[in-house]
Amino acid sequence: MSLCFKRLRFLFVAVLFAFISNAQQNHTGIEIPAHQANEKLISHAGYTLSYNEKYEQANWVAYELTSAETNSIYNRTNKFLIDPKVITGSAENSDYAGSGYDRGHLAPAGDLGWSAQSMIESFYYSNMSPQVPSFNRGIWKNAESFTREAAIVNNAIYVVTGPVFTSNMTTIGPNKVAVPHSYYKVILDYLEPELKAIAFVIPNQASQLPLKYFAVSIDDVEQLTGLDFFPLLPDNEESKLESHFDVNLWSWQNYNHSNKSTTSKIKYTSTSVQCSGTTKKGERCKRMTKDSSGKCAQHQN
Repeated sequence: MSLCFKRLRFLFVAVLFAFISNAQQNHTGIEIPAHQANEKLISHAGYTLSYNEKYEQANWVAYELTSAETNSIYNRTNKFLIDPKVITGSAENSDYAGSGYDRGHLAPAGDLGWSAQSMIESFYYSNMSPQVPSFNRGIWKNAESFTREAAIVNNAIYVVTGPVFTSNMTTIGPNKVAVPHSYYKVILDYLEPELKAIAFVIPNQASQLPLKYFAVSIDDVEQLTGLDFFPLLPDNEESKLESHFDVNLWSWQNYNHSNKSTTSKIKYTSTSVQCSGTTKKGERCKRMTKDSSGKCAQHQN
């Protein structure tokens, strides 16, 4: 897929998710929170973000993730860079040095290895947020793995993720980068056979709880953040998708246990394959999976 096409697609995704810049009200008529008033919308090869100059990080990062894109072609660069598109200047190395916090990805490098450019841009400081190391390398990593598995099982998903800003955050570094108390991740499957969505709100701290414990509705995240994630969806679909979530429609086999050893229990094949299960219509399931059983989550159940 060409970078040009991806950029056009991501501009569309940005609108679908949370295009609220230069607006005074969201679709419900509720006034946009003050921290959204002067946001800067920035589009990169692999994701679009809303930059918050006050807190020196993104309000949200949005992107589409397909099954094919979960097969990374390019390795992590591990080279953190100032985002050249943030004209006011993004956070930088000195902000995190000696802080005790990880430079936590909002859009993870593991979702952006499909091109050299997207991998480089995944390490922009505009895509980073100060995260407790045990959180970043534990439950947050599990949430990222869950997202990739969801893309494989459902062929393509939309993802929006970001920090939850509050009034009592501490800061780090010369640029006073805010340290959020929690983070959210919203996932939308907008492909048949069933449309579904799920979200997570996870405190910025170590946790031994299973990932499912942190599952919430999109409405819950909207109330917490003041964002409106899917304003362009038909009203009836938006209401249904955002107000309800069904955990049984998602694959949890690798995430139902304690967070302590999740990654060691995940068993995938090296490439995605079409699910060998049969639909109610007697047709072969069109979902893709990397699970060693050769079946998607629904047909494993």
